[in-house]
Amino acid sequence: MTEHEAQPAAEREQARPAAGREQAQPATGREPTGPAAEREQTRDDGAQVSTGKETAGAHEAAIPELVIISGMSGAGRSTAAKCLEDLGWFVVDNLPPALIPTMVELGARSQGNVARIAVVVDVRGRRFFDNLRESLADLDARGVTRRIVFLESSDDALVRRFESVRRPHPLQGDGRIVDGIAAERELLRELRGDADLVIDTSSLNVHELRAKMDAQFAGEEEPELRATVMSFGFKYGLPVDADLVVDMRFLPNPHWVPELRPFTGLNEEVSSYVLNQPGAKEFLDRYAELLQLIAAGYRREGKRYVTVAVGCTGGKHRSVAMSEKLAARLAAEGVETVVVHRDMGRE
Repeated sequence: MTEHEAQPAAEREQARPAAGREQAQPATGREPTGPAAEREQTRDDGAQVSTGKETAGAHEAAIPELVIISGMSGAGRSTAAKCLEDLGWFVVDNLPPALIPTMVELGARSQGNVARIAVVVDVRGRRFFDNLRESLADLDARGVTRRIVFLESSDDALVRRFESVRRPHPLQGDGRIVDGIAAERELLRELRGDADLVIDTSSLNVHELRAKMDAQFAGEEEPELRATVMSFGFKYGLPVDADLVVDMRFLPNPHWVPELRPFTGLNEEVSSYVLNQPGAKEFLDRYAELLQLIAAGYRREGKRYVTVAVGCTGGKHRSVAMSEKLAARLAAEGVETVVVHRDMGRE
């Protein structure tokens, strides 16, 4: 006898925010009022026209904050960029400096959806460096808040890093790695002098560099951790992307209760049955405490995403009910949490 009854196709995989998180509200179709109505009116011929009443202060508030990441090849530009991306920045790699003001202008038109932009400018775009100072002057004239982060490292450290990956320096040409490093230092000398933040990564590992970036850009709050709590059935295999796996098969199976068999762990009666079994609530309390400890460690190590897989035989009853409760606990602790029921409805 199998554990599952057939479910509708729409239930085969469900992914939704944990309890307590706000959902987007649908449009009402009502006429705009207040400032929105002042900004746009409709002519008799149906065309939309601006009234010109939008204030300069509102426009300035929409201008994104900008960080320019540059520095020596091999010093950790990509790691710094990924760190800002994890902190919610919109990151553009190897953007020609002449296009930076255009990128900021596009961000300003995003109605606040792109509030912070990070641009990586490196030696691969060396022919565009002549335009960088002009672009920076343009940004200053627009009142854009911008910072330059320069990643530095010693020659010895850079040589070791290039040798370890067996790749040439972008500027070495027919010469040696040290020749390329020297050419790059000269090319970036003026930019380094203009930098607001210089980070020497000679003795830093990836986690230490991320910690320095977090200290500068994460603000007073700890870096955000995002969690996916996924229920699954062991009969269908382990989730390949799981960081942590727990097994709910130590609890009695609701499949063997005839009145509960047709339902899933989303049903209140099934959930109550699972949580009222001996050891269920104790497991939930202790594992939630353990996840708090693990989450703090993940933040210190710069890990931003974690997948917790909760399994039972078929992924229909016990794992679903426990995943819901566990996700609610994580959300209550300030962890952005999504619940996915991978195997519910597969039979």
